[in-house]
Amino acid sequence: MMEIRKFTFNPVAVNTYVIWDETGECAIIDAGCSNPSEEAALAGFIEEKGLKPVKLLNTHGHFDHVIGNGFAARKWDLEVEMHQGDDALVSSAKEQGGMFGIAMHQPPKPAKFFDEGDEITFGNTTLEVIHVPGHSPGGVAFHNAEERVLIAGDILFYGSIGRTDLPGGEHESLISGIKSKLVVLDPATKVFSGHGPETTIGDEIKNNPFLQ
Repeated sequence: MMEIRKFTFNPVAVNTYVIWDETGECAIIDAGCSNPSEEAALAGFIEEKGLKPVKLLNTHGHFDHVIGNGFAARKWDLEVEMHQGDDALVSSAKEQGGMFGIAMHQPPKPAKFFDEGDEITFGNTTLEVIHVPGHSPGGVAFHNAEERVLIAGDILFYGSIGRTDLPGGEHESLISGIKSKLVVLDPATKVFSGHGPETTIGDEIKNNPFLQ
């Protein structure tokens, strides 16, 4: 059975997720830790639970979601995986952070790329990649149909959607992708977003003003 632990890190309040199952293997999604205390919180939890990180995944390449990739990659000898559409965003991540007044080290380049429909496996867990550009060119969500879980990154939020005014953003593409790929999922699917609280697909269909 899949378990999820959320951490909220860095000045932009990014949700970092650790996902694991009964095998003890785990994936770290959107490593947002930006200082030693946040790094210690992430590492301490993983060590306390006796987990073995085997995947370092990103929903997209904006600086606030990749700021902790260098730490996680070094700490657990992991390679960064994301959609190739956001490779250029990672290259400019340090510059992006500076524009928001956040100093950071340049994160490592992605070593592996996934695409729409790919399956990411660790332990007994499988996550299907759903590509929804619009917030960023390579933005993805990770879906587990059996557990009815969606790690949505900055695509879909509680009562909102990802901003589209940053470089590479495109409002129509984001709305189209959400409507064609996400709202068709089981309404009971729990949505874990890149910022803010959890929600469900059913609640967003009913209440999200961007989807009406």
